Amino acid sequence: MTISKSSFKKIAFAAARAGDSKKAEPVTVYDLAGKSPLADYAVLLVVESAPQLDAVEEEVQVKLKQEGIYCLYRDGMRSKNWKVLDYGGVLVHIYDGKAAEFYAIDKVYAGFKTVEWEEAPAPKPAAPAVVAAPAKAVPAKKAGAKKPAAKKAGAKKPAAKKTALKKAAVKKIAAPKKPGKKIRLAKKPAKAKKIKPAKKAAKKTAKKK
Repeated sequence: MTISKSSFKKIAFAAARAGDSKKAEPVTVYDLAGKSPLADYAVLLVVESAPQLDAVEEEVQVKLKQEGIYCLYRDGMRSKNWKVLDYGGVLVHIYDGKAAEFYAIDKVYAGFKTVEWEEAPAPKPAAPAVVAAPAKAVPAKKAGAKKPAAKKAGAKKPAAKKTALKKAAVKKIAAPKKPGKKIRLAKKPAKAKKIKPAKKAAKKTAKKK
């Protein structure tokens, strides 16, 4: 059964995403179609340690098995620095910095074109356009129209007028009708004379005789 190039491309991208999920960095995919008899795509996954290398290898195999794709050949199984998984038209290299220097893997694929494997974020939905409500027509003001006169600050309130009238009425009542005449006071009654007792009057008469 012949597998198309587009199918190998999907396998390469799936392997790249699996390595990225386990913190492999950098992750690079090369297009080898028509230029290499070995494969159509090469996936390079760089790790920092042996445990990470094993974790990345396992993740790649598990993810591809879930899609019904199985590894045809494996190399470097005893190595702690470099491993290769062969999926027919896709080669997956998993290695650390020491293996990169020893095998010069980057130089092997230097003449091939890289492929963008990361999925572009979905564009955000455009915000709905806000339709402005039509402005209400404002009737034009007449040129000769006069503005209502402002109230005078010194205008008296009706309550103040009533108070002033009340005060004036009180003054009239309190004032005497004829201020020129003096009011005469009644004389006090004369004091009654004391009546002497009869005995004293008899004595005075006897003496006179």
